[in-house]
Amino acid sequence: MTSKFTLARMDVPTCATIHIRSVATTATSTSTSPKPAGDISSVFPSLSGTASPPLPPRFADLKRRLIRGHESRIQDSWRRLLVALQQQRQEITALGSAIVPEINFWDLSDVPQRTRFRDGLHKRGVAVIRGVVPENEALDWKELLRRYIRTNPSTRGFPPANPAVYELYWSPSQILARTHTNILRVQKSLMSHWRATPSSSSTKNNDNDNNNVAPLISTSHPLAYADRLRIRQPGDSSFALGPHIDGGSVERWEEHGYGLGGVYDHIFHGEWESYDPWEATSRLPVKSDLYNGAGACSMYRMFQGWLAMSEMRAGEGHLMVCPMVKEAMAYLLLRPFFTPKRDTTAAPAAYLEPENWTLEHPMTSALQGAVPGNGQELSPAMQPHLDLENTMVHVPRVRPGDYVAWHCDSTSITLPLLLLLVINTSTNPLPAHQPAIHAVDSIHTGTSDSSVLYIPACPLTEANADYLARQRETFAEGTPAPDFPSGEGEAHHRGRLAPEYVMGNISREAQRAMGLAPFDSRGAAGVLERERAVLEKANEVLGF
Repeated sequence: MTSKFTLARMDVPTCATIHIRSVATTATSTSTSPKPAGDISSVFPSLSGTASPPLPPRFADLKRRLIRGHESRIQDSWRRLLVALQQQRQEITALGSAIVPEINFWDLSDVPQRTRFRDGLHKRGVAVIRGVVPENEALDWKELLRRYIRTNPSTRGFPPANPAVYELYWSPSQILARTHTNILRVQKSLMSHWRATPSSSSTKNNDNDNNNVAPLISTSHPLAYADRLRIRQPGDSSFALGPHIDGGSVERWEEHGYGLGGVYDHIFHGEWESYDPWEATSRLPVKSDLYNGAGACSMYRMFQGWLAMSEMRAGEGHLMVCPMVKEAMAYLLLRPFFTPKRDTTAAPAAYLEPENWTLEHPMTSALQGAVPGNGQELSPAMQPHLDLENTMVHVPRVRPGDYVAWHCDSTSITLPLLLLLVINTSTNPLPAHQPAIHAVDSIHTGTSDSSVLYIPACPLTEANADYLARQRETFAEGTPAPDFPSGEGEAHHRGRLAPEYVMGNISREAQRAMGLAPFDSRGAAGVLERERAVLEKANEVLGF
């Protein structure tokens, strides 16, 4: 296939080149230490094969503080949650991949279809948007990527000998995709389904006692987050990333992590039903990367997402998700507080019964699957009631140009079926009727590549603008984005686009998404009054 790398000249300021250079020296981004060098295996112990030591005793103290005074309510809520999980498992098993809501790109403005899609998205936390980019355009981007990689044989990836995930952030294809008008429109549409409530009872804002102040967030101004890409070849069995959740691990329990906004307070107070996964205000002060881990995401991503550059279906290196965003997160967070009364001697059904589980005493430091500086991983042994082998379903078949998005709290996995699940039976014993190591065909069994560009959806917030200012510097230098393992990256790659060229060939909206142009906080049509404050603050942070 012949690559069509042709860009139409857009209407941009004639001083674009000078403007980029001046902004780079005036931005007020917060200084952050570079990440350690590495690749995607640096993020997940299951990929690197590194054993995780027990958490220090301070996490036992943390667990005691989180539920102090709510112990009986926590116990009751746990029982209700296990009943709800059983109901969800039955529904997921019955529907399979059909449980994932879908919508065509051109139907996003159709109110009845959009409403149906919204309802499904709110319940399941994952969605497919069809035909966001023309199929031939997505295929051209893949061909351009292959050329870029061939031209630059020093490009790193994982696994090193036969990469499936490349340490690339600034290839022409990635920049074209992130700044594509349709991608930006989809991101705005998806993020509009979140709620920002000024008087949110879950928000802990110690710096402002006036709960009526509008939150500094705009979901109608998406930011371009530089992420990796995947080109996985048929027959590959080396890239086996299991069930995981992005956006931190131990931070979800820590007071100076997600606790800064009280995101999960309802869950820790025994009221998991009141937890709203779609409330955005409480997430604004969150610190999701307290340990500067290689690949731990510090930017607020409402959705993780990718754009397909190939046809993919079940068994072909396709994405799997756990489509119960609310119940699964409540279980993940409460699981460390409970221990089974009987384990290896119990039959599977009896082992999972609510009566077999009680609050830990004494409280341990265990936060199953959470390791400081790494991503949150899950397994059937650590989270048995999630029944991951049956509740992780494949996303429906996709074609090049389709976009898949999943909530930032959603559990996902990239495998044909289910990964080789390595269980630490010394700390998480299974009942005798369940095997300690699960293996179900982890080979990409298709006949063509399984390829995606990772493109999450990020709202405009003050903290995200600060990250964007730092990311803009790495764009100019060709080095990995701030959230990712450091190094030379693409600094000397042939074919990397110069910032001046990018500035002159993308839309004004795309320039703003990349931090290359100021947001119009004054005269722009459609800008809500409550958004103006965050637009002005972002311009200040970005040096405009």
